[in-house]
Amino acid sequence: MKMFRVVVNGNEYKVEIEELAEGQPSPASSAPKPAAAPKATPQAAPAAGGTITAPMPGTILNVSVAVGDKVEQGQVLLVLEAMKMENEIMAPAAGVVEQVNAAQGQSVNAGETLVVLSA
Repeated sequence: MKMFRVVVNGNEYKVEIEELAEGQPSPASSAPKPAAAPKATPQAAPAAGGTITAPMPGTILNVSVAVGDKVEQGQVLLVLEAMKMENEIMAPAAGVVEQVNAAQGQSVNAGETLVVLSA
């Protein structure tokens, strides 16, 4: 075994390194084996309609729908600016717009209801 001093980002570490001869099997690692990745739980498909809430605080830049409009799954309902990024809020399922609780220029908090859809 050889002892070395290693400096990483200004932190000093003492490291022991074992030199192996060619063809000599390496010793079993004492490092713990990584845990198995958790199994993904299946997500339920969104019900037709529902309440669309703000995923984060921000400012409404544009509202693309009005009460009574028919929307398709994935259609942009409004644009929310958060952290200098424009986030398109899309319909999770096809439906009819029942309520629009957001207006251009309005500040919203995370979890605040923006649009309500019905089947």
